[in-house]
Amino acid sequence: MLTGRVPAAEGDRPVFLDARGLIGCRHRLGLDATYPEQLADVREDTGVQQRRAAAQAHRDRVRDTLVAADPDSWVIIDPAQSARARAAATLRACAAGAARIWGGLLPQEPDTGRRGGAEILLRDESGGYIPVIVVNHKVTDPRKPEPAEFHPLTSDLLHWHPEPDRARKLRQQPRDQQRLAHVYRMLQRNGLAPATPAGGVIGFHFDRILVHDLTAVLTDYDTRYADRIAVVRGEVATVPSKVPECRQCPWWTRGTAGGCQGWLNEHRDVSVVAPGSRADVLRGHGVRTIDELASWMGPEPEDWQHGPFEEAVVTARAWLVDAPLVRRFERVWVRRADVEVDVDLESYQEEGAYLWGTLLDGVYRPFVTWDPLPTEDEGRSFVEFWTWLMGVRDQAVAAGKTFAAYCYSRSAEDKWLYESARRFAGRPGIPTEAQITKFVDSVQWVDMFQAVTDQFICPSGKGLKKIAPVAGFAWRDPEAGGEASMSWYRRAVGYDGAPDLTQRTRLFEYNEDDVRATAVLREWMNPRDPVEHCAEREVPTLGDFAQAPGTPSPAQT
Repeated sequence: MLTGRVPAAEGDRPVFLDARGLIGCRHRLGLDATYPEQLADVREDTGVQQRRAAAQAHRDRVRDTLVAADPDSWVIIDPAQSARARAAATLRACAAGAARIWGGLLPQEPDTGRRGGAEILLRDESGGYIPVIVVNHKVTDPRKPEPAEFHPLTSDLLHWHPEPDRARKLRQQPRDQQRLAHVYRMLQRNGLAPATPAGGVIGFHFDRILVHDLTAVLTDYDTRYADRIAVVRGEVATVPSKVPECRQCPWWTRGTAGGCQGWLNEHRDVSVVAPGSRADVLRGHGVRTIDELASWMGPEPEDWQHGPFEEAVVTARAWLVDAPLVRRFERVWVRRADVEVDVDLESYQEEGAYLWGTLLDGVYRPFVTWDPLPTEDEGRSFVEFWTWLMGVRDQAVAAGKTFAAYCYSRSAEDKWLYESARRFAGRPGIPTEAQITKFVDSVQWVDMFQAVTDQFICPSGKGLKKIAPVAGFAWRDPEAGGEASMSWYRRAVGYDGAPDLTQRTRLFEYNEDDVRATAVLREWMNPRDPVEHCAEREVPTLGDFAQAPGTPSPAQT
């Protein structure tokens, strides 16, 4: 296995770390720094490329809008210059008292290893500069005012004036705060820090600046930075541990012994069944392997905050016998109705939802726009979908029948139902947000993901691509997945050339398979008629894993 340790011959070379390395996998950070040559032939994921391009387009739009509003107050740092020249230009602009600087870069620090900058530096009353970063993700959500709740600070885009914002609720984005703390420390180094530790974020909606007080963040940042720079310098060795990032990491299958995946499976590492922070808690109690977790017989750890600990133990036991699912109860149930519609949408980043796919009585019906997003035609396709769905529901109710619409992991569908209602509000056929709420909060809107979560323990994951095959379903396209569909969509609408109609067919088939998978899963969980192929016959229960294999873990001995 490759280890994240810099060869001794390279140890004297200065290494640098920007804020991107503060969040994510430590082992990947070490491998990237140690073996950069092994990544030379790695083709960057198409989805990552698209998100990077979208982020740059967003930054350009923010820059052009803000500079146009008050061009005389801005100094623009030329991004075509070298890093050294950009840093020098930034320091000159600060020394000259520039009110606003776009594209500021601070001098690299060979001793600390820091490098970085911010899209915007705003001069405050003390003569220091407040860092403001521009990101292409949401940093707040709208909400009705709640006097008793915490209200985030926001500021006008053109005048720095933080005040509590009762119309918004905060989205936790630790990466943003870490980046602001990183830039703040670099401003301190150059005598340019603002009077109070603060920074701002302009998010996807580009309507306000979210203001962060960095006072409490800096302590965590300093600890995190000291650890991460030590990893990059090879002063600390790292080993793999499964985290969500693994799904798109080039080191997952790269290197000796099958990469990180091979190493984790060979060592039966506990993070395989308890990824992320759960594994950290278990290691703190001496549990490092799946076998040790499966053998746990004592009370649960006092610092366990990840759901019932018994389920973590059962997950380990199920993994050892290759059981993809474990039933929590003797009977498996999901709400059934006389009239059932399956729903799945396809969206492109934050630009919109271009396809609402449905399945009724075995017939697939898509509601789609092939005008490149963002487009007004999205509103037309959404109205057609919503009108059809509500029509099916109303006809069922009028006939004295029950109705239910099913999706898998409703967060995406709910998001774009509300987003569509807001974006196209007031147009003929567009539902109000209140109408959306009434529907999604009713028993007629059923989330199959929640039904799976409530009734199964899933050692290999709870995604539809993991669960539906257990019920006997298979996708036609071996590359089917959310990231792949982003690339298919770009080609389908002609973002990068002439529209490719074959990719439209591919997207229809992918979407159709998703709704059919949901229908198959529902019938498998709660069949209308007794059948041989069903969950209660094929999936073991918690009781089947009541006895621990092997010997007690080190934590109990």
